[in-house]
Amino acid sequence: MNELLQLLRRNRNYRFMWTGQIVSEIGDNFNNIAVFALAMALTHSGLVVTGVLLARAVPAITIGPIAGVLLDRFDRKRIMIASDLVRAVVALGFIYAATSHRIWVLYAFSALLMAASPFFTAGRSAILPTIANPQEIHTANSLTQTTQWMTLTVGTFLGATVVAIGYKWAFAFNALSFLFSAWCIAHLRAPDASGFRARRKITVGNDGIRPLYEVREGLRYIRSVPLVFAIALLSVGWATGGGAAQILFTLFGEVVFNRGASGIGMIWGCAGLGLLCGGVFSNWLGKRLSFNGYKLVVFIDFVVHGGTYVLFSLAQRFDLALLFIFLSRACMAINSVLNYSYLLRIVANRFRGRVFATIDTLTWTMMMASMMGAGIASTHYSPRIIGTVAGLLSSTTAIFWGWANWTGRLPLPVFASQEKPEPAPHADRVV
Repeated sequence: MNELLQLLRRNRNYRFMWTGQIVSEIGDNFNNIAVFALAMALTHSGLVVTGVLLARAVPAITIGPIAGVLLDRFDRKRIMIASDLVRAVVALGFIYAATSHRIWVLYAFSALLMAASPFFTAGRSAILPTIANPQEIHTANSLTQTTQWMTLTVGTFLGATVVAIGYKWAFAFNALSFLFSAWCIAHLRAPDASGFRARRKITVGNDGIRPLYEVREGLRYIRSVPLVFAIALLSVGWATGGGAAQILFTLFGEVVFNRGASGIGMIWGCAGLGLLCGGVFSNWLGKRLSFNGYKLVVFIDFVVHGGTYVLFSLAQRFDLALLFIFLSRACMAINSVLNYSYLLRIVANRFRGRVFATIDTLTWTMMMASMMGAGIASTHYSPRIIGTVAGLLSSTTAIFWGWANWTGRLPLPVFASQEKPEPAPHADRVV
């Protein structure tokens, strides 16, 4: 914990970004609670809530590749500020939905909000190695992810309180939180003359700059670095069960354990506590692991994560179910922090936007498929069966990782700080 505080004290850039993250993400959770509560109040239909989730997921999937290309082509700081400003305007648009009582407005503004989000989230990952030095990057990544899980817990609780006062207040705070985040990002100072723009060459043909080529170039880069490719597949593997959890936690609280809203809250609360504890522990652990030790921990964590998720699904006692979901989420937090720390170190600056946007897109795609699959399966099978299958799917990810590791397919790549910049093939213009 002392290392986290020291980072905030000595790194001005990170302090500004972290402060903006706290306010912005709490505002995001205000919006989530308000939108879902408003959807239920207007229609009393769970199907509408599913529609809102899909309206958010589809833009996140389709816009991600575009966001990655732009983040690698233009100034990332300015793109992040633009994303915040657009989202501030969209957040105010939800007030119209609350006053007009038109459900299509919720769909439209939910889609617009998520369409602007990848430009910020992937951008934040892309600039993190720019504002944190190699000695700070693991701690900065640990604090960023742990803060995200903390704001989920705090923001959900506060959001429910504010929504009880009025939907307009929740949406107004969300808009102000984006403006505050934009102000914080505007105060970031570039460490050198290149600023927050990746200096690289891009392909220009008779038809001008070809963004599709840049998307394919990013995909080829991911495939060419075995560790980056493996971590991307790990994210997809986790999402096979992670998406189902969005639905299963509600079903277990309401249907399996018959504890109503308090049961749902306790399950989410223990899951969030597991993420927080795992995130803090991973900061300590990551500094003490060799590369081979890291790969072994990832394998063990995925086995334990999937196994405890299965035990959560089969537990007959509520207290044991809470313990197992705590352990499952703690393991996933450790994996997430360790994996992203390596990504931040090894991904070349000119590819960071596309790499992080692609991984986010793949994860969102699988999560949406998992959510839809769990929702459909819930009409035919018990939550315990669905949860068991989700846990087993997540555990099988460890088989792929272990096979790749023990057959020598996951060598340590060159760190980005040691890599000489290389122009893109057939490039003739520097930006």
